[in-house]
Amino acid sequence: MKNVAIIIACFCLHFSSSGQYYLRGEVKDEANVLLSNVKILLHSSGYLYYSGSSGGFGIPVPQTIDSISVSADGFEPLSIRVDATHYQAITLKSLHPLPSARTKRLLSFTKNLKPEDWRGWTVGAETYSSLLENQFIPASRFPETGFAMTIDKASYSNVRRFLNMGSTIPPDAVRIEELLNYFNLGYTPPPADSNFIFNSYLSDCPWNAGNKLLFLHVCAKKLDLAKVPPANLVFLIDVSGSMDMPNKLPLLKSAFRLLVNNLRDKDTVSIVVYGSTVAVWLPPTSGKEKTRILQSIEDLYPGGPTPGEAGIRMAYRLAKSQLIKGGNNRVVLATDGDFNVGENSEDALENLITEHKQWGIYLTCLGVGMGNYKDSKLEVLAKKGNGNFAYLDDEREAEKVLVKEFTQTVFAVADDAYLNIDFNPTLVKDYRLVGFDNKLKSLSDSLNEVQGGEVGSGHSLLALFEISPADSESIAGTVAGPSRDENRIAAVTLNYKIPNDSLDRISNYNCPAQLTSFGDLPAPYRFATAVAMFGGMIKKSKYMRQVSWNDAILLGNNCYDPEDGIQREFLDMIEKARKIYGKERKRRDE
Repeated sequence: MKNVAIIIACFCLHFSSSGQYYLRGEVKDEANVLLSNVKILLHSSGYLYYSGSSGGFGIPVPQTIDSISVSADGFEPLSIRVDATHYQAITLKSLHPLPSARTKRLLSFTKNLKPEDWRGWTVGAETYSSLLENQFIPASRFPETGFAMTIDKASYSNVRRFLNMGSTIPPDAVRIEELLNYFNLGYTPPPADSNFIFNSYLSDCPWNAGNKLLFLHVCAKKLDLAKVPPANLVFLIDVSGSMDMPNKLPLLKSAFRLLVNNLRDKDTVSIVVYGSTVAVWLPPTSGKEKTRILQSIEDLYPGGPTPGEAGIRMAYRLAKSQLIKGGNNRVVLATDGDFNVGENSEDALENLITEHKQWGIYLTCLGVGMGNYKDSKLEVLAKKGNGNFAYLDDEREAEKVLVKEFTQTVFAVADDAYLNIDFNPTLVKDYRLVGFDNKLKSLSDSLNEVQGGEVGSGHSLLALFEISPADSESIAGTVAGPSRDENRIAAVTLNYKIPNDSLDRISNYNCPAQLTSFGDLPAPYRFATAVAMFGGMIKKSKYMRQVSWNDAILLGNNCYDPEDGIQREFLDMIEKARKIYGKERKRRDE
């Protein structure tokens, strides 16, 4: 018995001495952003630990002095000597350092122009970026302007949500280019050897009889899904307590179930969740295992805070670990955007996404909900992440975005795509780009440049310019010979890159100065005018004060496609807006 007691005493003494110290600390990057899930290898024991969601760690160590190796995807590994009696503040250096001066990127840009006023809009706890509507620009002084190609459509379904609730719409929630994108109007496939095809029309302006409208139409090629490289998709799903509403997590579960049906065997899907925990919910799984993926989606449940920053970091690292060279690597973020743990300012999130997009990973944002919906945050994330942005107000919209437009939403034809327009000042006195309005905060920066956008498979972009002619005779009748400079109203240059290729590519097009009467325009162009008119009215644009709701309804009825349910629904939306804004005006008059 005496020998047994001695052995037990020795064992206890050894156990207590081997675990009596605790090494505490935190891991952050060079921008002082705390890093979660960083690997920490303790050399004395060979055990592997990880930093927590807040970047902190606590490790039992057998002695006060030890050494550790710290590593994380996208950062230089670090080995250091540590003292358990001191708190460890560890900084990892990024393998992809950010530029010292971060450029504010614009949707459209004309040099030397200054914003004239400032304004901001909120609805309850919802937030929207403050925008400055594009003004008329003298072509003699500023003949060149540019704007980004994007496939974003979130504004349309969000506007529909407000109208269905019988509510007026925050003007900054209205982005006219996204209203137009929603319809994919007049798609024409490019020639087999081209990525894009151009077309343009010059016609009368329905809301200003003295002006003209220039329609610029650019269509991207459609990808053959059977020939598209494999996809590495990470679904990043917000399961925080704020998502416990029928139009949030349950809607997202329905949306992702629809998306899974489009997966091919060669595609890989992972799921990362953030809420009460930040975790890999489904490890990388082949698209052929649809039953397993669907069950993982079905098992999602809400609860806890919203550590969006930590979720984004984990999703990007998981996508990086499964990176398919030459493939479609994409994070699909689904949330109401209400981040309340970790970095949550738009500037901080912009830095985070800019850092990670250099890995060649795209970002698609799916917004849901109302009341605390953060449109401004999701817009920043999508635009900075070389991606796109949609708002799901119901299951029908989820089906449109993730089933009918699956290849356009998930597969890119071009990156960093933007258009430069050079107007002919002998024909054009002033011009105004309709939509593509910029954030006031970005306009105040001195390092502005146009932000290129991602272009999805089979996308049709239809942009409108309102033009004031140089004189009454400068744009009139039929003008022959559009190749001559005096018969060219504008020259267009499209700048873009092919996905997974750093080579800059250029396509050119001349817009002929040939006038077409408005009634003779193809129906998609007249319908686009009705959409722009509607957008300007709910935005309360000063350029739409001469038109009425009846004008928009009449124009829409004369050119919509009766076989297209989305276009029929648009006419109902104009009617709802007429009733809502008519009541508002009546109350104001009283």
